[in-house]
Amino acid sequence: MRSIRPSFTIRRGSGGARRTSPVLATVALVSTLALTATACNGDGDDNADGRPSAGTTANGTGDGKIQIPDDIKNKLKEHGIDVDKWKNGAWKNWNRQDWLREANDFINPIIKGLWDPDRMRGANDPDKDKGVDDNDISGDQGVTDPTPAPVKAQAVRPPYHTNAAPSGKVFFDSPEGTMVCSATVVEDPAHPGKSNLIWTAGHCVHAGQKGGWYRNIAFVPSYNNQGRSTAQLQNASRSEIAPYGVWWADAAKTSQQWIDGGGETGGKGASYDFAVIHVTPEQGNAGKSLEETVGGALPVNFNAPAVPKVKSITATGYPAAPPYDGQLAYQCQDKPGRLSIAKADPTMYRIGCTMTGGSSGGGWVETGADGKPALVSNTSIGPVTSGWLAGPRLGDVAKGVYESVSKKFAGQ
Repeated sequence: MRSIRPSFTIRRGSGGARRTSPVLATVALVSTLALTATACNGDGDDNADGRPSAGTTANGTGDGKIQIPDDIKNKLKEHGIDVDKWKNGAWKNWNRQDWLREANDFINPIIKGLWDPDRMRGANDPDKDKGVDDNDISGDQGVTDPTPAPVKAQAVRPPYHTNAAPSGKVFFDSPEGTMVCSATVVEDPAHPGKSNLIWTAGHCVHAGQKGGWYRNIAFVPSYNNQGRSTAQLQNASRSEIAPYGVWWADAAKTSQQWIDGGGETGGKGASYDFAVIHVTPEQGNAGKSLEETVGGALPVNFNAPAVPKVKSITATGYPAAPPYDGQLAYQCQDKPGRLSIAKADPTMYRIGCTMTGGSSGGGWVETGADGKPALVSNTSIGPVTSGWLAGPRLGDVAKGVYESVSKKFAGQ
């Protein structure tokens, strides 16, 4: 990929999204076609000869085997996807004509054991070599406050499970290889206390204008929960790296603005760079939801105060670009300023922070007047030299993304 300018990078693949209209119809719902083709109870049987359901996949009930209905198999085949071949490596074909750029179907069959410790450690940040032109952040477009002073990221004290918002790492495959982002467990209004939703950046699920949905998307809550060093992780087991299991995306949704205009370079589209993912455990989980498994989930505030009224925001993530290596969780706390990419797009939050790529998608949390924390943004862009991060201010489009995924699973 070509870097336009060496002085800035689009941290998480943000780029040129075209704004259409801030109504709920502007967001694209992704069909739930991600299916487990392995046994939910972890018996290792890959034969698909049982009956699937959301309950079976998420709760490990039934006879432990999954069968993909013929109508869904046929729909996948219309896109040239044979599920058995897909599991055996066909997902590695990134022929651009077959990348489902125009399709609304999110294809993400569970491939049991794919995300082993070595593959997780080797995942890269998706912002490498992506640049933004100075014109994308010029001060005469909307309202942009002075660049904030860098705030040194502080390592989260382990165990992360008890000392940080419910968060973790999102792993996925792209044409460039294995990639990683950060994400936050959020509440599900359709399933109070039993959410299976996570919040991340749009570019962590979809390549934008010139690509399609990424593949093999999985979430690891409280990755490396004990804060072990890279050396200690070399011989760590999967359960040590992923203490609460591996959760595969069975639905994902981002804004239509990101799909229509997001790209490899440029800052446009960052105002709509968010996504919601519904997940299901790779192994059976005794009927427990993600929220129950990790012990909590954050509410999402779609009416957060305007930037000048926000006293402080805390961003959490797993920065992977140097000087970090992606194995430890960090946080930055700062009073936000404003960043305008384009006059027509919502003004973004911007904070001083030295976190780098890999922290993209990580949650931005504000404590409201009621003393309760809520998610108000996610990491989207920042300069290549680090020093600050920017994230979208969540409004009607983000709420539409969130509610659509929630409603899709409301009866399950």
